[in-house]
Amino acid sequence: QVQLVESGGGLVQAGDSLRLSCAASGRTFRLYDMGWFRQAPGKEREFVAAITWSGGTTSYAESVKGRFTVSRDNAKNTVYLQMKSLKPEDTAVYYCAAGTWGTSVRNYNYWGQGTQITVSS
Repeated sequence: QVQLVESGGGLVQAGDSLRLSCAASGRTFRLYDMGWFRQAPGKEREFVAAITWSGGTTSYAESVKGRFTVSRDNAKNTVYLQMKSLKPEDTAVYYCAAGTWGTSVRNYNYWGQGTQITVSS
């Protein structure tokens, strides 16, 4: 079992950069593919980025491709989401999740509590 805690959210201006971290407990972290999702008010939770257990393969939603970068450090049990050129439409609660490779919420069994990002124009 894996427990996940996100950090790094906050209020930023359009064009700013921000890095989210997701710290995992448990020695099995390195066995899981990891995903980042977000949920804006009144909308469904949507895929943002994913990274395989080894870090060798990544995937991004079209809306963030070229602006967001997902990475992981298995020695630190942490996955990151580096975000640049933030836009107001990036405003949402961001969640990290552990599971198997994919872009669907159904691929992931373990979820963090989420961290709010608000981008002002």
